[in-house]
Amino acid sequence: MPDIEEILSVERIDDDIYRGGAFASALRRTFGGQVAGQALVAATRTVSSEFAVHSLHGYFLRPGKPDQPAVFLVERIRDGRSFVTRRVTGVQNGETIFSMSASFHIVDDHGIEHQDSMPPAPDPETLADQQDKRDQLRGNAKVFFSEWENFDIRIVPRDRLVTNDAFAAQQRVWFRYRKPLPDDQLLHVCTLAYMSDMTLLGSSATAHRGVETQNASLDHAMWFLRPFRADDWLLYDQTSPSAGGARALTQGRIFDRAGRMVAAVTQEGLTRTGVPHSIASVTRPAT
Repeated sequence: MPDIEEILSVERIDDDIYRGGAFASALRRTFGGQVAGQALVAATRTVSSEFAVHSLHGYFLRPGKPDQPAVFLVERIRDGRSFVTRRVTGVQNGETIFSMSASFHIVDDHGIEHQDSMPPAPDPETLADQQDKRDQLRGNAKVFFSEWENFDIRIVPRDRLVTNDAFAAQQRVWFRYRKPLPDDQLLHVCTLAYMSDMTLLGSSATAHRGVETQNASLDHAMWFLRPFRADDWLLYDQTSPSAGGARALTQGRIFDRAGRMVAAVTQEGLTRTGVPHSIASVTRPAT
């Protein structure tokens, strides 16, 4: 697997036009986190360093082809004194596969502060590293952990998960990038955008064990709340408040090891049943 720096490296083709790399994959379609991460990097290349991204809203419109690069077209929607807005269109073979709006906020700004408390979870070191037992994994889980071997992903087992009866479906995941990353907050932000698509849709499956579904990310919204490091442990607290009509709504709150809430994510995904297993998408495992 290539390093995340290589995955997120985009080539400037012309003014506000960038091209992302293509990487070998066992998945039938380009991983959504890769498309979103590359699109975000393209957007940031057109924004002054006085601003940092605080939110993105993306739609996955067509399945990308993993063996082909995507071209990202950036539109400069607004350049204000406090906020900057960009729209990015990802294209393959003349067709739009991804559309994203990203908003940037001036770094030196002040206001009220509060946050939710981090939910209880066992220390990540007490959980199994899936890479240590990859040869024992089967099916989607084996493909998943083989595809992202550079990411340390540790799902809290059900018997150690403190649940809330008001939530229909929930799971918690510790994750981090395994290798040390440079002290570049932009790289950590774009890495987390990539990572945020991992396991989140799987939270909807926790209420439907043994049910095979065809899965795909449909849209993805993310808010960056506080500085963090993607190569340090982050707790992904995930819930799926509703599923129906072959779509599942999922939500995630991301905390650093110190309990600071650093990001929030909302995603809707395809969860279609009645599809032969041979053509079902391999995306993310459920515990």
